[in-house]
Amino acid sequence: MNVIGTIVLSIAIVFLGTTLGSASVFFFKKKPGDRFQAIAMGLASGVMLAAAFFGLLNPSIEESKAILDPSLSWLPPIGGLALGALLLYLIDKVVPHLHVGASTPEGPSAPRLKEELKFFLAVAIHNLPEGLVTGFSCGLALSAYQAGNLEGALAFATSALVLSIGIAIQDLPEGMAISVPLYIDGMSRGKAFGYGVLSGAVEPIAAVLGMFLSAFLSSAMPWFLSFGAGAMLYVIIEDLVPQVSKKGVEHFGLAAFMVGFGFMMLMELLL
Repeated sequence: MNVIGTIVLSIAIVFLGTTLGSASVFFFKKKPGDRFQAIAMGLASGVMLAAAFFGLLNPSIEESKAILDPSLSWLPPIGGLALGALLLYLIDKVVPHLHVGASTPEGPSAPRLKEELKFFLAVAIHNLPEGLVTGFSCGLALSAYQAGNLEGALAFATSALVLSIGIAIQDLPEGMAISVPLYIDGMSRGKAFGYGVLSGAVEPIAAVLGMFLSAFLSSAMPWFLSFGAGAMLYVIIEDLVPQVSKKGVEHFGLAAFMVGFGFMMLMELLL
């Protein structure tokens, strides 16, 4: 398997997930019910949590142990985790947006901003860390490749591909969650699909940025990895968990969560 080709494929896959999810607008005639949404978001949150731990936090801990004194090796995993969550919190406070299923927008008041644009901004905000973590993971492979460690680069590239597949799986319901409601509210199918695709375009842009940051600042890699994990955990808790735990369908969401987590863990163990 070609290292550079695998990196390019990993970045492309995360964009493909949102695009395919948004394409569901051409098949749905009504908004999916609570049970369907709980299952979709449960699967997504399970995949994301496993990806955050196995693909980001665990490598951050191992990298910290390898390059830092034992008395300081705890700092990058803990510090990066906190900074990632803090960044998402600050973005939530300064950007007006409307989460799927919410009745009131978050962030500063922007009465002139259309509701569909607020939906778009909410998904785009939460796609940002997913793109970054894909890039950070690809950066590990690129850094090893530049150092001439082809075997290590291939191992890291394969890990990045597994992570991007997991992110793409959870992007499917996210793309659906933005495009289908917009169509139900009166927007044309094509325009609703376009909003979904644009929200996913944030991911490859952020992935390229994250890849070059981590590749050329390799000493900060433990910080980058745990930063991405913190941002992903913030997204899971704020945006996905409320939809998974809706009263009456919470058991479906929990079962889907376990399937998603188990699937991602299995991929990490096998590949």
